[in-house]
Amino acid sequence: MAPPHFLLVALSTRSAMNPALQLAERLARVGSRVTFLSTVCAHRCMIDPVCPEGVTFTTFSDGYDDGYVPGDDLERYRAEMKRRGSEALRDLIEHMPWVHDVARSLQIKSVLVWIQPATVFDIYYHYFSGYEDVIKSVTSQRCDTTSLIRLPGVPPLTNRNIPSFLHVENKYAFALPEIQSLLENLKEGENPKVVLVNTFDALELEALRAIGTLNLVGIGPLVPLSFLDSDQSSRGDRFLGSEDYVKWLNAKEEASVIYVAFGSIAMLSKAQKREMARGLLETGRPFLWVMGKGDGDDDELIYKEEIDKRGVIVPWCSQIEVLSHPSIGCFLTHCGWNSTIESLVCGIPMVAFPQWADQMTNAKLVEDVWKVGVRVSEIDQEGIIVEAGEIKKCLELVMGGGER
Repeated sequence: MAPPHFLLVALSTRSAMNPALQLAERLARVGSRVTFLSTVCAHRCMIDPVCPEGVTFTTFSDGYDDGYVPGDDLERYRAEMKRRGSEALRDLIEHMPWVHDVARSLQIKSVLVWIQPATVFDIYYHYFSGYEDVIKSVTSQRCDTTSLIRLPGVPPLTNRNIPSFLHVENKYAFALPEIQSLLENLKEGENPKVVLVNTFDALELEALRAIGTLNLVGIGPLVPLSFLDSDQSSRGDRFLGSEDYVKWLNAKEEASVIYVAFGSIAMLSKAQKREMARGLLETGRPFLWVMGKGDGDDDELIYKEEIDKRGVIVPWCSQIEVLSHPSIGCFLTHCGWNSTIESLVCGIPMVAFPQWADQMTNAKLVEDVWKVGVRVSEIDQEGIIVEAGEIKKCLELVMGGGER
């Protein structure tokens, strides 16, 4: 009997690609065949697009082979991605005759892989299943930080804990109809539908069981198998970078370094970066700060001379490698789900500095539910979301010696 063959299609963002690649590796390990479809740009950015036997990569051009640049027409980018991706997917199936035969005779099942926490999935599901007015009544009041939203299987939430896409002033209006369409598709056909979630029972058991009409299955944590096997010889992140930071970390004392990273999408204002730098310097502790190309030139930073003495700024790092390094004592993070779950697996406490989307809810889970970190308090004034003093206070609280 031929082994099962899976087609994995992921968004071209690093936050989507990394867990999808980990899932591909797991499927291949148990004897399945996997075809991984991604954009040309995403494939080019990978360090070593070689997976275990049984995994095949295929690419399509979304019209942005050098990558999407912030400021480009976002609607056009999304439309081109959908049009070209659909054509590539259709061509791929048609050129695999046995798949085409099966597709014609049977209804091929598809499974959603949800790469955010189950709690966030539940919030979106409830929003489109009778709780829209309840949530809007709170999110429409921007200054209301005390009113609670109570949803089945979800901890009580305030305005600042709700995914930003559900806020009345959400500037990414295109996202909500797409999420709604995704959830509507799950209601069609046989039930209960299975949704694979990058989480695990010990972390979100109640959230996984909160929706009776769906079978949410935790398949996480989708971190490198080599890490779970205590084999640090293979890379945890397949995107291009340098390893000079490892030598720097090796020279630091245990649990002494603050690791700072805000993912591949979020961009901080110059004013906020200035406050961040000052807050880090005032702790007097060494720090490793990941500042991607989209964040601007680190030469723009004031305090550059002091930063060079106390810390290191890099454009990229293998995050799981850094978080598992004994010198790391704290993670100052935007609370993207990949970052959050990797920090949990590595046992590193967090200072949560959420920016948008699911990060607001993830920060709530980190601080109030799992109690593995603290969240900064925002002021949202003249491009500064959080002041240096607040950043320093939270870092010292997590690293030891500070008070809330």
